[in-house]
Amino acid sequence: MAMSQVVNTYPLSNYSFGTKEPKLEKDTSVADRLARMKINYMKEGMRTSVDAILLVQEHNHPHILLLQIGNTFCKLPGGRLKPGENEVEGLKRKLTSKLGGNSAGLVPDWKVGECVATWWRPNFETMMYPYCPPHITKPKECKRLYIVHLSEKEYFAVPKNLKLLAVPLFELYDNVQRYGPVISTIPQQLSRFHFNMISS
Repeated sequence: MAMSQVVNTYPLSNYSFGTKEPKLEKDTSVADRLARMKINYMKEGMRTSVDAILLVQEHNHPHILLLQIGNTFCKLPGGRLKPGENEVEGLKRKLTSKLGGNSAGLVPDWKVGECVATWWRPNFETMMYPYCPPHITKPKECKRLYIVHLSEKEYFAVPKNLKLLAVPLFELYDNVQRYGPVISTIPQQLSRFHFNMISS
């Protein structure tokens, strides 16, 4: 029997949080985002994006760090890669842009681990799937989710227009209405890992 991989999780209280300049969204609506995706697709082909699963623990239960925009919309930290960019290096760049401090000494040591999920966007629509439908020969986006192993202590600088939330796995599970299909299925994707709850 294969041993499950171990993920060390440290208490949320180990981490410190500050703020930095707002990171404004390029699009004001979903329709704008899909329109921009279409333009970029014509220029660069399929969009490749990477998101990070950052885990902490509270009350001996894993929590995932999510960025909240406005009052309702949550997303994983990450984003679109440049054409030809390495996924791991691109994810580190995106994480530093979203959560790193303004000086090199305040940037966490991002340890990108396993890819736990791949999602596909077959058309210029909001729906994404954990497989590429067989009749789709030219998907419009491929999104990969990576576990990023956090050090015992880190400093995160959160853009002023966003909130960083620590959401427990039990709240995400099967909660598609609140978190959408990608985030609400993370508990299943993480079920093969063993969480080492370190209380320090």
